[in-house]
Amino acid sequence: MNKKVAIIASNGGLFDAYKVFNIATAAAATDQEVAIFFTFEGLNLIHKEANQQLPMPEGKEHFADGFTKANVPAIPDLLAMAKEMGVRFIGCQMTIDVMGLDEEDFIDGIEVGGAVTFLEFAIDADVTLTF
Repeated sequence: MNKKVAIIASNGGLFDAYKVFNIATAAAATDQEVAIFFTFEGLNLIHKEANQQLPMPEGKEHFADGFTKANVPAIPDLLAMAKEMGVRFIGCQMTIDVMGLDEEDFIDGIEVGGAVTFLEFAIDADVTLTF
């Protein structure tokens, strides 16, 4: 039986995105079932426009060159990789409603659901992480 990894993405900066998608793709690459619940600022990671320009933490701008030199994929590329690997993306319905957004504002292939949707997956997860 495959292991399950449940991730909550509640922050929306560049470093947060790398943490979320690095863990998600690593888990998927090792045949683990992965679901990410995107809520509040974490929705930026799957927003069609916002994920193209995620903010670098203040004072950490020097890392931009390091990402380039280390050939680290851009967030949209990691996101596409995660989707191809079968990672399940759940956008928080409540937060989407509160922010006045629509499903069309997000990348294709996300599932919009509430906390119960995520909890049904996470209830028997082997690993649960929050970023």
